[in-house]
Amino acid sequence: MMKTLIKQLIHLRASFQIRAFRSALSSLDAAPQFAILGILSGLFTGLVILMFRVFIEQVLTWILPAGPESFEQLAALERFLLPTAGAIVLAVIFALLKKENRGVGVSHVLERLHRHQGYLSVKNLLVQFFTGAIALISGQTGGREGPAIHLGASVSSLLGQTLKLPNNSIRVLIGCGTAAAIGSSFNTPIAGVIFSMEVIVLEYTIAGFMPVILAAVTGTLVVQQVFGDEPVFFIPGIAMDSYWDLPWIFLEGIVIAVLAAGLIRLMVICHDRAPKPIAIKIFLAGLITASLGFVVPEILGVGYDTVNQALQGSLPLTLLLLICCIKLVATAINLGLGMPIGLIGPTLVIGAMAGGGFWQLASTVSDQVSEPGFYVILGMGAMMGAALQAPLAALMALMELTRNPEIVLPAMLCIVIANITAAHGFGAKSIFQTQALMLGIDLTGRNARSLALSRASVESIMSRKFIVASAILDRDSAEQVLRGQPNWVLVKSGPNYDCLLKAADLQSGLADLQQDTFDLRNIPADRKDIARITWRATLDEAFDIMSRDNVQALYVVRVSATQLDRPVGILLPEDIENYYHS
Repeated sequence: MMKTLIKQLIHLRASFQIRAFRSALSSLDAAPQFAILGILSGLFTGLVILMFRVFIEQVLTWILPAGPESFEQLAALERFLLPTAGAIVLAVIFALLKKENRGVGVSHVLERLHRHQGYLSVKNLLVQFFTGAIALISGQTGGREGPAIHLGASVSSLLGQTLKLPNNSIRVLIGCGTAAAIGSSFNTPIAGVIFSMEVIVLEYTIAGFMPVILAAVTGTLVVQQVFGDEPVFFIPGIAMDSYWDLPWIFLEGIVIAVLAAGLIRLMVICHDRAPKPIAIKIFLAGLITASLGFVVPEILGVGYDTVNQALQGSLPLTLLLLICCIKLVATAINLGLGMPIGLIGPTLVIGAMAGGGFWQLASTVSDQVSEPGFYVILGMGAMMGAALQAPLAALMALMELTRNPEIVLPAMLCIVIANITAAHGFGAKSIFQTQALMLGIDLTGRNARSLALSRASVESIMSRKFIVASAILDRDSAEQVLRGQPNWVLVKSGPNYDCLLKAADLQSGLADLQQDTFDLRNIPADRKDIARITWRATLDEAFDIMSRDNVQALYVVRVSATQLDRPVGILLPEDIENYYHS
């Protein structure tokens, strides 16, 4: 019994050595290894988000004595100068940066995930940290979740790159970092998981869920040690009073859909008509925000303090509608001109103001509508869901932001109506997809095959039963090649690998040909053209290489340097096809 236990412990220890750890991660079946990655991703993401939030709130507390969101307390001139000064600093920074280092936000993460296997750089991480902080500190109308997602995804990607993990696991790490960032930013771990799967990774798999859940929980727990576990909006007891609310909920969903479609459309117009230099665009965005904030100070910053007032029903109708419209315009301009801010926070504020205004209008028609906070909550969820085209993430966010499960059923109805109306009534795509298209990046090309093949790396299914042989062999050398009973012979001529042939064809040549020397490039055989791929590549990358180079096989190497090639495996199209159909 003891010997068996010791053997099992030795086997477990060996499986977590770095080479075995990497090999196991080439497939999503490695649950323990992915669990460790999820926890590490959540830990590092939580620490970075904690630094980001502490830095911002400490500076804002110094600038705004009444609290980190009290931009309304500033004098009129200060409300104009602060966003303007922040925009000038940001314009100088972006003007000095190289183009490849300017990418920030969720659209940059999506582009790197879909075009560069999720490889994110340290430089872009630092740019996002400081420019995002400057934008939020200077009162630009945006949220912290956009920078947070970039920071979490970057930290997790860099973890995978440092450990030299296969590309399929870096994709999982991006999902882990995103979930941990959302969870730790809003105290909403479930919403973080759903957002990551629904918006970033674009798929739901049981194996993919486990590390993402662990990352979200770990990241949230890290930040809770400093900021506590209180919800952003604590409003227990608000619920639908009667079924007479149902038609009003339906109408509110349609109104919110109009606002979401308008936000996306205005963002595109601002982008298309903006000047080309990045510095001018950033300065212009800040100047417009400063001008609008001079008149309506409630639009500055994230605006959650204004949402709390709307939940209590203490804001007049005129002010609610004014904040809703101005916040929408300012947010669209900031996003269209490239301000490095998040958009989930503004959608919650816009939806809250619209919901509060809708309640006041509805209450003048009927005295059987629920209290104002109910419609404010529904407006928040519907606006987030319609703008992001992520209804489930919006619903989960609403539950965790309010800790109020009584609004689930009406929220589901309002969010779905808003989503359907925005997508099919107005043809609005997800605001993240729209941002990517504005940058010339089409993220809709990934189909079910591509997503499935991205889950595993070539090492998980490659064949190791092969041998490398010179193109010219004498009979003794050819017999020596076959003595190891390989399935395949990889033919090498000088420094290059020429083709792949079945060992059985070489065996037949030895039996049929009466000669002492054999040229493996000319003997009767079904030779396959071959190309090179590294072990970290996904099966989707392998499929693309085979299609692009018109080859029938790939040889797998450990290192990326061509001069150090040492094949470790062979991959065929039928291997990929069998994996996909399994």
